Amino acid sequence: MTDFLSGAASGAFSVNELTSDAKAAAGARTRELIQEAQRLPLSAREFIVEPPQPGWELGMVSWAALDRSGVLYMIQRGDRVDPVIAVDMAGRVLRSWGRGQYEIPHAIRIDPAGNIWTVDAATSVLHKFTPHGEILQQINVGGQPTGAQTRFSGATDVAFGPDGRIFVADGYANARILEFRSDGKKVREWGSAGIAPGQFHLPHSIVIDGETLYVADRENGRIQLFDLDGKHLDEFSIGKTYSLQVAGGSLWASMHPLDQPTASPGWLVKLDKDTRRILGYVQVAERRGLHFVEATEQGEPMTGVANQVRWYRS
Repeated sequence: MTDFLSGAASGAFSVNELTSDAKAAAGARTRELIQEAQRLPLSAREFIVEPPQPGWELGMVSWAALDRSGVLYMIQRGDRVDPVIAVDMAGRVLRSWGRGQYEIPHAIRIDPAGNIWTVDAATSVLHKFTPHGEILQQINVGGQPTGAQTRFSGATDVAFGPDGRIFVADGYANARILEFRSDGKKVREWGSAGIAPGQFHLPHSIVIDGETLYVADRENGRIQLFDLDGKHLDEFSIGKTYSLQVAGGSLWASMHPLDQPTASPGWLVKLDKDTRRILGYVQVAERRGLHFVEATEQGEPMTGVANQVRWYRS
């Protein structure tokens, strides 16, 4: 097990922007932490989705979420099939939906009641569905700056707190976290661009464990912790973190060194939430992976590699 490099102790985040030297130092420290950690005894297996008809083909699997009954919900960016696809653990397609509802399908999550939520990274629109694809709610996050230079200008992820509280990471054109009530009314927002505590450079993923909210502050190479009212609690760094998930009592992160370009090879890392120590990792050696991490309660993580889902199993 390996200690994290804390942002405060490293000095990497004590200036107004990360220099190339700071990124190089952070990248070197990430590699050192991984070398010191334990490789998890898991084998990579491609999660093969059986095409239900000729010409059926997935695009980039942007995110996946596993429900308690063993149904995997994927959101994908290809134009040959529906954006949202539900499959069983044998890879058989059970149902799909969402054609024409997305510009850039980004994240998919399952709330405590079993409803399916999706996030569009271009429009900043959240959709809430039943597990069978019936629309229940739509939240327009709004607040997108005008004149964005890229279609990626919207929200990135959604998480669920007690009493129906909804938290949204809005990272592509903004640098903030928002809270909404269960009826979709905005309660508060916090954050701004930068690297000081409570600031962000692309908050890309968000999860809640109890009363703690974890944010993957991707381009700052850190994970920030807040209470559910937006108070900054702490931060730590393991690398450029894309996605977070809590499963089996552990925090999982998909990441690669901060000094490497987007979509570089990296790792799925299993973390102790209390001590922030690396409990183990699996390597993802290919490019175009790590955009999301999902994990079973038994500690078997999944991620996407291009147009496929990879499952690391015992």
